[in-house]
Formats: sequence, C-alpha cells, structure tokens
Amino acid sequence: MNRKGINYDVGIEFFEEYMSRPSFDPKVVHREIEIIKSDLHCNAIRISGTDIDRLMVAAEDALKQGLEVWLSPHLHDKTPDETLAYIVRCAERAEVLRKQWPNLVLIVGCELTWFMDGILKGDSFEERLGSPLAVLIKLKWLGLHNKPLNIFLSKLTKAVRMVFNGQITYASAPLEKIDWSLFDFVGLDYYRSAQNRDSYGERLKRHFTHDKPVVITEVGLCGYQGAENKGARGFMIVDGSNPERLKLNAEYVRDEAMQARELIDMLKIIETSGAEGAFAFTFVTPALAYNDDPKFDIDMAGYGIVKSYTGGKHGKTYPDMFWEPKAAFKALAKYYAE
Repeated sequence: MNRKGINYDVGIEFFEEYMSRPSFDPKVVHREIEIIKSDLHCNAIRISGTDIDRLMVAAEDALKQGLEVWLSPHLHDKTPDETLAYIVRCAERAEVLRKQWPNLVLIVGCELTWFMDGILKGDSFEERLGSPLAVLIKLKWLGLHNKPLNIFLSKLTKAVRMVFNGQITYASAPLEKIDWSLFDFVGLDYYRSAQNRDSYGERLKRHFTHDKPVVITEVGLCGYQGAENKGARGFMIVDGSNPERLKLNAEYVRDEAMQARELIDMLKIIETSGAEGAFAFTFVTPALAYNDDPKFDIDMAGYGIVKSYTGGKHGKTYPDMFWEPKAAFKALAKYYAE
C-alpha cells in the first residue's frame, strides 16, 4: 500500500451533548502527529472534525511534518444546503494550505446517508443508524437512498471543485453505491463483522471496477471480546441515560490482543486486494476514557489504538501524553514499519 494511514480526530460534534474531543490543544496535536509519523510509521493521516479552525491547525501541522493529509470535515444532522455550504467553506480554507503544501486530499463527506439529514427518515444520525433490520434490507436491495445521495454529491463536487484544485474523494458506507466518476479516489469505510467475515476480501473486488485507486478510509474495531463480530456498530454498547456518568450497557471483557490481531488481519487482506492505501480507525478517543471499573470503562466503546486517561493522568510510554498505547498501537507500528 502506498498510503499507510491513521484516522485522527480533532473533535466531531455528534450532537449538542457530545464532542468527541472536548478540548483542543495545538501543542498536544503537534506531539501526537509527531508520534503518528515517527513511531507509527504512517505517511498519511485522515484528519476529521467539525470545527474548521481546528481542522486547519491540525492539517497545517501534519503537512509541515511531511505527512499527506486527507482532510475530512464532519457536519452532522444538517440539511443538504447547510452541509454543502459548510463543505465549500472548508474547501476554500483547504485550498490555501494546498497551494503551499500540495500533499492534501479533501474528503467531501462521510457516509452521508446516515449523517446528513434528508436522505433517510430520522431526526438524528442515531435514529437513522438504528433503523430496523427491515429498513436496512430494503436499503441494500432497493437502494432508494443512492439516487438522492448521488444528486447531492454531484452538486457538491461541482461547488467544491470551483474553489479547491486538489484531489477529492468521499468516505462511503458499503450500502452506498456512489458515482465514482465524480471523484479521484474510491473511498470506503470498510469494517469486518460476523456478516462479512468470510467474504471480507472478496467483497472488496467490486470496488476495483471504476478505474480509480481504492483507499480504505476507515478500518478498525473496538477492544472488547465480541467486538470483532460487530464491525462499525461496535461502539453501540454505551448506556447514555446519565450523560454526566456514561457507563456500558452490559458486562464486557477488555481484549486488546484481539483488537490488535484483527486490525492487522484486516489490513493484510486490504493490502493483498491491491488497495492504494488504508487509514486505521482511529488514533485517540479523548471523550471515551479508560476506567479501572469495567462498568464505566467506556474506552471499550471506542476504536482508539491508545486508551485515554482523565484527571490529568499521564501515560508511561509517553509521559507527556494523557494516554497509553494499546496492543493495537504496537502491532500497527510494526506492520507499517515492515
């Protein structure tokens, strides 16, 4: 793979009560990007977030450090018009960076069937993601979401290319059938679960028929027993009835070794498929902190390859950081180095 990447979150506002990175310190960001390049041996980074200023700070830092940046603005639960205006504003700012550092790709959206208002019924992405099985089957077989999605993406890409002169792509869900003629790369958030475990590599083949390089924009899993069967829905184990004290909705067993093993196995399959690159999901999840009490260890609901601490606790491996690498960190570093 030419792109050996990791997802890096600067703060996605999933809803008013939840920001995935509550605080943003440019010095911490600089250090984490440094570790991503030097210790994880990445040559590319997908930077995701909602606040455009945060995105630009992190992108400029990563570009200065020599990484290829895949910039991925996220705006959730807004109308198509609001989403388009937001992405274009981000594209205008990204073009300023790209003129100085051409090593920048813009991801103009992520799984908008779920995250944008207007394609599926539901007042929030949670409602749309939680659609009954019958709805999901209907989506898969009838594909009624694809026409409005591609109409929007056609309008969006035209607007973006008027202000951004670099390469662009879209981070698609497997259920989305995208008109890839609009883009420079085929982008796919591609997780493995019980449903596609035996066909994970085989199902990738259909994405190589568009005469475009294929990049896996997300691949990963949570670090608890059973998460290897849940794929992209592994995070749905949090009881949010008390937002002030999040806890898990049942008993789960932390299994960092499984997370590491499964992640590398998926990456090997992706590499064998001939993909241009892959971005492991994800580096750090500050809002999902580790806890010694398994009931409140919501880090298990995150896909991070490091576990975050609260209360000012520092890690041992990197004493200047508020997290500690998991087994997946070490496994990914070894895999990318080789």
